[in-house]
Amino acid sequence: MVDVKLLEYLESFLTPRRLGLYKKVLDQRTNHFTVAIEDVYQLHNTSAVIRSCDVFGIQNVHVIEEVNVKRIDREIAMGAQKWVDVHRYPTTKRSIKTLKEKGYQIVATTPHDNSLMLREFDVTKPSAFFFGREQQGLSDTVLDEADSRLHIPMVGFTESLNISVSAAIILQHVTSELRNTTVDWQLSEEEKLEKRMEWAKKVIKSHEQIIARYHNELKEKS
Repeated sequence: MVDVKLLEYLESFLTPRRLGLYKKVLDQRTNHFTVAIEDVYQLHNTSAVIRSCDVFGIQNVHVIEEVNVKRIDREIAMGAQKWVDVHRYPTTKRSIKTLKEKGYQIVATTPHDNSLMLREFDVTKPSAFFFGREQQGLSDTVLDEADSRLHIPMVGFTESLNISVSAAIILQHVTSELRNTTVDWQLSEEEKLEKRMEWAKKVIKSHEQIIARYHNELKEKS
């Protein structure tokens, strides 16, 4: 449980504008959808997907590093890694197991194998969208374990899009559709409080000293 009084004390060191922005963003955040990035080689692609997750309100991103070890490109992510929770996995199997245990269906994004068209996708189900490597696409592990397969309809000679472009198109569509449903897609009040506490600590450099002062003041009053 978040200490609400401590949170309010910390947030008193933030500007009203920043506090208002936090609350506005959190009202649009969701854990109904999440994204998994499997062994993407180009660093800027991973970073750009994380940025898209922030833009479209996806709170959690899962990075699989079975083949390629990642680091987040701060310039391309443009600070998104500060606001989106990034989880790392040493194997694809572990990521799938974890996400299924959390109640997500595994959605493989692939232009092949009779996959669903984007407009046919049922947004009411909690879903983890998997995006694969630039050349090879998703591994057989993901394709075999997937509960659903999804593709973006295309009419040109090119049969695939850059991973970051694909992620942006899919996330924009599914989150827009989700907000038009009766699904309870928003973060819980407790989850919002937890994010506010985390974000306050991230932007207040002296938060440890401020928290210590808060507890000292409480002791003096008691």
